[in-house]
Amino acid sequence: MKLGLINSAFAQAGKGTKFGLQQTRKIGFDTVDIFTDPLDISVKERRLIKDTCDKLGLPIPSICCVAVGLIDFNPSVQRFHVDRCKAFLDLCYEYNCDNLLLVIGEYIWQQEVIPPPEQWAIGVNNTRELGRYAKKLGIKIALELEPFKLSLINTVDTMRKFIKHVDMPDIVRANCDISHLYLMGIKPAEVKKLKGLIEHVHLSDCNGKVHGDLPPGRGVVPIIKYLEQIQNTGFDKTVSIELEYSPKPDRIVEWVTEAYDKTAEMMDKLGCRG
Repeated sequence: MKLGLINSAFAQAGKGTKFGLQQTRKIGFDTVDIFTDPLDISVKERRLIKDTCDKLGLPIPSICCVAVGLIDFNPSVQRFHVDRCKAFLDLCYEYNCDNLLLVIGEYIWQQEVIPPPEQWAIGVNNTRELGRYAKKLGIKIALELEPFKLSLINTVDTMRKFIKHVDMPDIVRANCDISHLYLMGIKPAEVKKLKGLIEHVHLSDCNGKVHGDLPPGRGVVPIIKYLEQIQNTGFDKTVSIELEYSPKPDRIVEWVTEAYDKTAEMMDKLGCRG
């Protein structure tokens, strides 16, 4: 496995793109995931990311995309978000990424107005369209399991079901976010149900009650147990650390370094980094 970082850690601390990428390599990460939006980013910023990563020898395996409008009940909103996600996939192609990390959102109105199966079907159909586009580009889509009760995909079973319904398991696959699994009460052993479907992994810690994105060791998540189960599925791609909203932005380098050191130690113990 490769050990990566999502660059939002530095961005949310108010650090420039180039600084964050340089520090990511200096600390020792193998890869970097990019959190951006192709509809907002300037052409100079777009080029800066690729040129800097190329110069540093820092591959970009994944770009993060939150597209909750994919399951909106308004067709015009759906069309916009499908087109927006295709722009993300184009950027993935430009950056030689392996996958687009996709968050598809939650049921609205407490599932009391629109029948949940209808909103589910909207999500499946739009994701299938994106899958067809991704296939043409040679890119995978990694669906993120979210730790919220109304998220469409918030358990191992709903992940498996959604992937099955999209019916493109070689293209539309799973992201395992370790702290999300723990927050949803999903035991490490359940990860084996995703064998052959995992495309990407996110790693962070939390207090066991709310979403946290803390460095490993600052919370209660038995991260190494999840990593071991993920390893046992045969997964051998990228594990990306997700750190957001550091309480001390002026010490973000130390925050990220701490997360790197703890995670690298666990991966070395499992013998899974290479």
